Amino acid sequence: MARIEGVELPGNKRVEIGLTYVYGIGRTTSQKILTRAGIDWDKKVKDLSVDEENAIREAITASNLLLEGDLRKEMTLNVKRLVEINCYRGIRHRRSLPVRGQRTHTNARTRKGPRKQAIAGKKRPGKT
Repeated sequence: MARIEGVELPGNKRVEIGLTYVYGIGRTTSQKILTRAGIDWDKKVKDLSVDEENAIREAITASNLLLEGDLRKEMTLNVKRLVEINCYRGIRHRRSLPVRGQRTHTNARTRKGPRKQAIAGKKRPGKT
């Protein structure tokens, strides 16, 4: 098993897909990293040698990417900054509503959570 940036890559997947398990690396970035490291995209993660794993690590450090913990920390700090300055996007984050202008009258259940009933103890009538 290859361990890159503290993440165990799945052994039965192709290296191109396996690298996307690292937070901050998508398909395009993984292809660029593998090209820079000189590794075939179709190779399985379990078939990587130690030298190839080190080449991938070096290619990642050479590309100056924010990955895993550092990237997560920066994202949370960005949201925290928006909330502190009370801008529109920060208020939407604070209220757990959609931030990017989506409608909320009928949709946005993922962001808003399950529906709240109008009367707390009232049950909906069952279908007969």
